[in-house]
Amino acid sequence: MTVNGCFKRNLLLMLTVFGVMAIVKGPTEALASSSPSSFVQSVIYSNKIAIFSKSYCPYCKRVKHIFNELQEQPFVVELDLRDDGGRIQDVLLDLVGRSTVPQVFVNGKHIGGSDDLQNAVKSGHLQSLLKKE
Repeated sequence: MTVNGCFKRNLLLMLTVFGVMAIVKGPTEALASSSPSSFVQSVIYSNKIAIFSKSYCPYCKRVKHIFNELQEQPFVVELDLRDDGGRIQDVLLDLVGRSTVPQVFVNGKHIGGSDDLQNAVKSGHLQSLLKKE
């Protein structure tokens, strides 16, 4: 087995052990604060606008362009540039029922993807959400 293969096997084993420990013992504050789930929750509720994106995605670029035109500065998480991007997408799937990008949140409320954002702009729903603080 290669060194890389051993590392991956050991990492998987370690993650499995920690997962079992978390189920048996319950999460600790340190585990919760560093988990992809708590990261996603923190991003969503600590930012007026949060976008989970991939840097190369044309739909993600469209969403960022819409906010740029509205002169709003979203907090953007580029999943393809993060080691835990796949795990964050799994959290999004559990949270909103979708793992696709972009996923847009405004003031803690899930808007959806690119088409959903465009519809929210057309209906005026986005503008009313942006006014709420």
